[in-house]
Amino acid sequence: MIATKSVKPALQLTYVKLMMDVIGRGLVMASQVDDEVKQEVSKFPENFTLSMNVFPHGPAFIARVTSNQQLELVPNLATKPDLTITFKHLSHAFLVFSFQESTAQAFANDRMIADGDISYAIRLVRCLNKMESLILPKLIAELAVKEYPNNLSLKEKLTGAASIYLKVAQSYFTRSA
Repeated sequence: MIATKSVKPALQLTYVKLMMDVIGRGLVMASQVDDEVKQEVSKFPENFTLSMNVFPHGPAFIARVTSNQQLELVPNLATKPDLTITFKHLSHAFLVFSFQESTAQAFANDRMIADGDISYAIRLVRCLNKMESLILPKLIAELAVKEYPNNLSLKEKLTGAASIYLKVAQSYFTRSA
């Protein structure tokens, strides 16, 4: 386990910024390729916006539900998102993103705030858990999620992870092109 205090705040900021970007993109791509995440996202209303950020002005991502019930990243919003998940401190986000604490445990430890309908927050956490279960090695995913899915076959994990990673990689190239 990495002692959070031993990692300099500048390094924590760089790491959390990178992970926030990867998680935002991963969530968008999972909403395109994974049936379980697709089903969860389809329960959000069209144009529903969600955000994850670090208080007060730290790394963040914003996503919106499209007309075809997928997520897309948006650079900014003119209005407040429908759901915002906020880490109260950079070190709290670092704990979660370095897999020292699960999202559920961070909520239980009062390190995060959900601003919006709690049922939507729970739905978002289910999407994050499924995406993390797919893209992370099982040993790390078991640390990141409250309960690793028993019915996740190796084939589903490998094909899901490959699809998500490929789409995430492509998103970096299409953005800079």
